[in-house]
Amino acid sequence: MNIGRSHSIRSKKSDNSTSTSSKPHFSLASLRGTQQPELSKRLYKLIKSENHAISAYENASKEGAHIAGQLSEWGESTNDEALSDVSDKLGVLLAEIAEQEDLFAQGLEDSRSVLKQIRNTESSVQPSRTHKQKIQDEIQKLKYKEPESTKLVTLEQELVRAEAQSLVAEAQLTNITRQKFKEAYDIHTAAVIERAEKQILLATQARQLINLLDDTPIVPGEERPAYNNAELARQTLNDAEEGLRTWQPSHAGIATQSGMLGSNAMPDQPSGYAEETHAPTDTANVMHSDNTAISEQQRVEAMERAQEEASSSAPYSNMGMSARSESPVQKASIA
Repeated sequence: MNIGRSHSIRSKKSDNSTSTSSKPHFSLASLRGTQQPELSKRLYKLIKSENHAISAYENASKEGAHIAGQLSEWGESTNDEALSDVSDKLGVLLAEIAEQEDLFAQGLEDSRSVLKQIRNTESSVQPSRTHKQKIQDEIQKLKYKEPESTKLVTLEQELVRAEAQSLVAEAQLTNITRQKFKEAYDIHTAAVIERAEKQILLATQARQLINLLDDTPIVPGEERPAYNNAELARQTLNDAEEGLRTWQPSHAGIATQSGMLGSNAMPDQPSGYAEETHAPTDTANVMHSDNTAISEQQRVEAMERAQEEASSSAPYSNMGMSARSESPVQKASIA
């Protein structure tokens, strides 16, 4: 908000001519799109498209400010005192309206940064899915080619552990995704509302300013009445500045249960998987060709133990984040 710095936009000619371009959102890392895991490709594209939109709003802000300056300069060239004063002050308000586009772009960038946390979590979960699928494929291939192989027992045990780790990773993914989705679009929509309300405020004051210009027709040789609304025009700018300064959000907040999410992206007091009823002891056994059997009860118990280990020490247990901490995976974000 810079209305109060000057009641004329003409004094900012040098500022406009030396203004630097908006910061770039691209880097070499943005070329890695084709290398994204399958799970995160769609969100990667969305985030990149959002980046293009942000650049467009930043450009709109610069162009709007430039046009406001041109309006002021044109008004001055008319040698019409009233038109010169009104156009200059209108330029101030239009430049401020354009500034809201840049502030909106900043809000979109904040929202985009939160979406990146979901994308990074998706990227981290992909290896868990791939690993589990690979073991399943190996088991099926071995059953087809060497149904008597003793390696089936080992692969079956590896699959139990992979399934447990996958359960942890998938739970963390859905927790992070829902929480960060709400957070990202809370920021996004709040920025939309702020931009709209502030631009309405400024446009309303601009209309009052326009109304100060007397457009009563005159006949040839007749002189227009002296312009005496300079003080009212100045007060209009003061009112606009005061309106921006005292603006407060009027929208309701987004309800969230994010406080229940621990730093490992799991509930602080989860309804434990280990509390599920164990399979009865007389359930059918999973028999292998070497007469080694893994009962369903043993399988459940093995998965419970593996899940506890995965939750505390597996690479995926650090994917989540609280409001105050980021996982190593999420810190190493791909722009």
